[in-house]
Amino acid sequence: MELIKITGLYKSYGNKTKTVEVLKGIDLSIAKGETVAVVGASGVGKSTLLHIMGALDRPTKGDVFYSGEKIFGHTDKKLAVFRNKNIGFVFQFHHLLPEFTALENVMMPVLVGGGDRASAGSMAGRLLSDVGLGHRLNHKPGELSGGEQQRVAIARALIQSPDMLLADEPTGNLDTQTGDEVFDWLLKLNNAKDITMIIVTHNERLAGKMNRRVRMVDGKLYEGAAERGWEGR
Repeated sequence: MELIKITGLYKSYGNKTKTVEVLKGIDLSIAKGETVAVVGASGVGKSTLLHIMGALDRPTKGDVFYSGEKIFGHTDKKLAVFRNKNIGFVFQFHHLLPEFTALENVMMPVLVGGGDRASAGSMAGRLLSDVGLGHRLNHKPGELSGGEQQRVAIARALIQSPDMLLADEPTGNLDTQTGDEVFDWLLKLNNAKDITMIIVTHNERLAGKMNRRVRMVDGKLYEGAAERGWEGR
């Protein structure tokens, strides 16, 4: 079943005197439960694409359909509600709130959305156990290692039971071993929960563990034989 479909997507920034085209006609379909790696050099538009897929930014032209619904027909307020309930985000830097415990950080999206504190705490505890941190619930971010902090961020991204998780260089700020461990946790969660995952990464080796790999070059996507044609350039 198709979860997300992107058609004719363009994104540009600038003003009347100077415009920079970042995305130049993206078409992409991703099925529910798929894992997709987006690879490519810095500055080619990978993060911009992820932000639009997650409704953090609007395209200049083109459409994004989520479960058949055109998401950018919504107001900004409705998009915020949509993001909170349907999409989980993991970034290179964990963006945890330092004054709160791991448990409280994971609970935060539910509380922001007006959810029940007791049920949020119960779910947060289960998710932290799922990522191997059941013994660290009451530790604050400063008391956790880099890999542990990123696993807390993954648990936080999953607290609303999203259908899709978007991760932008989730291992980019970690050493090789820790990055591998975090990546493996993501794949375990995909297998256990059937969550669609789109991960932007510079790491070709990790990208090879995903169901699909697409390469972004100069604002366009290439896949399969076309994608392989860009290797080594």
